[in-house]
Amino acid sequence: MSVTDTSPRHLLDVTDFTADEISQILRLAQVPIESLGRPLDGLGASLIFEKPSNRTRHSMEMAVVQLGGHPIYTRGEEVGFDTREPVEDIARIMEGYHALIAGRVFEHSTVERMAAVVDVPVVNMLSDRSHPLQAFADALTMQQSLGELSGRTVAYVGDYNNVSRSLGEISAMLGMHVRFACPHGFGASEAELERLLLLGAPSVEQSTRPADAVDGADAVHTDTWVSMGQEAEKSERRQQFEGFMVDADVMSVAGPEAIFMHCLPAYRGLEVAGDVIDGPQSVVFQQGHNRLHTARGALAFILGVRPASAESEGVGS
Repeated sequence: MSVTDTSPRHLLDVTDFTADEISQILRLAQVPIESLGRPLDGLGASLIFEKPSNRTRHSMEMAVVQLGGHPIYTRGEEVGFDTREPVEDIARIMEGYHALIAGRVFEHSTVERMAAVVDVPVVNMLSDRSHPLQAFADALTMQQSLGELSGRTVAYVGDYNNVSRSLGEISAMLGMHVRFACPHGFGASEAELERLLLLGAPSVEQSTRPADAVDGADAVHTDTWVSMGQEAEKSERRQQFEGFMVDADVMSVAGPEAIFMHCLPAYRGLEVAGDVIDGPQSVVFQQGHNRLHTARGALAFILGVRPASAESEGVGS
């Protein structure tokens, strides 16, 4: 590995990076840990969670440890964004203690405001707009299962939300055909679909029929219908998303070697059938484990670590 002498990079959206840089992050995610050095040796990392998490907390804490640092987990109520203190004041204080600041927040503007006032990397661990760390894990998992992603087809069934947005971005930038199946009123805007085309997708399609989006697809993704903060809408959303469960019938129209993916937590019998998520096409636990490897790769990259040879091609299995 090599270390560059560059200014700190923020990781707020997938599109903060070029396609070449994304490929480098995915390569860093797969090299032996010792090859990355210890860019956080003796340094701290502030991990602020307005929204609780299982995978994000464990993967990020372990990624920091594996890079030689000391993670400090802080609940949202302990810092009180814009209640106890302004976001900017909190960020400036954390900058004096830590080599990087990461936030799992409700509003995307929170991580943007932090990044605007500090000179250490700010990492978006999830916001209402995007989930870049999940997208890196998704891309790595698809590469491991499918090989070269350029020209492959990814289908997402469900709400056009932060997860599907970031998945669409990284898939487009890696040259994949992108398809969405969303209920009426829950899809991407025409402007969003056009933006994904401009990011490099050979084609972008949206339907209100899961089978149309999944037809011949190489990877089929879904997510919970009710995200954190939407609990009051649970009953209504179950009605609005009726017919959008990824079940055996939906998977039967996918490509012959298609994989099933879900960022978890999953609700069997709602967005996915139990025999699909627990079946032979499912790679959801590999996908979950890759949250650690890609978090480590992404942190190493924004801290200046580069692969020994930084070619732009993707990484196979």
